[in-house]
Amino acid sequence: MKALFALLKDYWGILRRPSLYYSLGFLTLGGFIAGIIFWGGFNTALELSNTEKFCISCHEMRDNVFVELKDTIHYTNRSGVRASCPDCHVPHEWTHKIARKMQASKEVWGKIFGTIDTRDKFVALRRELAEHEWARLKANDSRECRNCHNFEFMDFTRQGKRAAAMHSTSLAKGEATCIDCHKGIAHKLPDMSGVKGW
Repeated sequence: MKALFALLKDYWGILRRPSLYYSLGFLTLGGFIAGIIFWGGFNTALELSNTEKFCISCHEMRDNVFVELKDTIHYTNRSGVRASCPDCHVPHEWTHKIARKMQASKEVWGKIFGTIDTRDKFVALRRELAEHEWARLKANDSRECRNCHNFEFMDFTRQGKRAAAMHSTSLAKGEATCIDCHKGIAHKLPDMSGVKGW
């Protein structure tokens, strides 16, 4: 017990000893507080960039894809449940969200250099943009879709015959994922000529 007390006393002495102008304890506490402030600011900025208002602040999104979303069941429906841009394009889990935000830096680059700043440019790149998003959803097993549409809770008896057949076989066996069948569910499809199965 004496040895522990002596160790704590020595440690407290180190914390109180000045490093040049300030004690190590003061610097540690200051660093801890600065870390909390930084983390709070970072997390606040991250959450602000995960809002529909932020997404449609760019005219490219507001005038192209957001207009299309307004005509879908994901925007207006009988239950009043509405999906916004981040619900489908940003994962909810923190690690996946950060990875997606890093991928989005390419989209910021496109904004800066006007890659899709006109309707004609957007239409010309529409299929490429859609294919990138479909590939991302395919790779993560439609993670964002499953935030709202949980396969385990689907009532096949309330679905159409075709949907019930597909959901109870292909999805259940892991042979397909949501985006395989539901391309164009929230936005208009690009020109799909030359794509197998369309």
